[in-house]
Amino acid sequence: MSETITFTLDGAEVRGEPGQTILQAGDAAGVYIPRLCAHKELEPFGGCRVCTVLVNGRPQAACTQPIAQGIVVESDSEKVQRLRRELIEMLFVEGNHFCMFCEKSGNCELQALAYRFGITAPRHPYLFPKREVDASHPDILLDRNRCVLCARCVRASRDLDGKSVFQFAGRGPHKRIAVNAEARLVDTDVDAADRAVALCPVGAILRKRVGYTIPIGQRLYDHEPIGSPH
Repeated sequence: MSETITFTLDGAEVRGEPGQTILQAGDAAGVYIPRLCAHKELEPFGGCRVCTVLVNGRPQAACTQPIAQGIVVESDSEKVQRLRRELIEMLFVEGNHFCMFCEKSGNCELQALAYRFGITAPRHPYLFPKREVDASHPDILLDRNRCVLCARCVRASRDLDGKSVFQFAGRGPHKRIAVNAEARLVDTDVDAADRAVALCPVGAILRKRVGYTIPIGQRLYDHEPIGSPH
């Protein structure tokens, strides 16, 4: 059996290795597939579905779907892009995202995805949920209003930090990020240097006393869209 797998991605032939996901093979080939919950340091999760592609006509999460010989993958078609725009819009209206006041503005992956897809305002009504803010920790702020339930903090705390500080609690619309303490973040062993803090893609987990230190114009996504080659 050949050690190389060949498949088609947006009309071009792409080669990958056994065990790679479509997202990983795309990255290796220089093809950016939008994502939010996925991160190269973490195990695939398949939660946000922003990386949805069509595989032989059927929707699949590119971050969890392994490549296979001869499959035909659509990532840049209008149908797929429309689906992604809908998902991004719903993430905005399901939370309380006020980009102009957020410390993460300019460095936020959700905001950057919205700009990439030309979303200036969601078409759906905002839900304005009531969510808790935990400012009890001396160095870290947990603002659940901005959480998109990507589970990056859950996976990073468990797999990279070895602490399992964060986990999900509740179900459906009541699902939220919880901590492994009676109630407050200060009662956990989380540290500002933890990868779980750094890998939050939005402004849900922030280090205190460093907000707005990077001037507008020098932030991560001020000049190039997310996914731009470097």
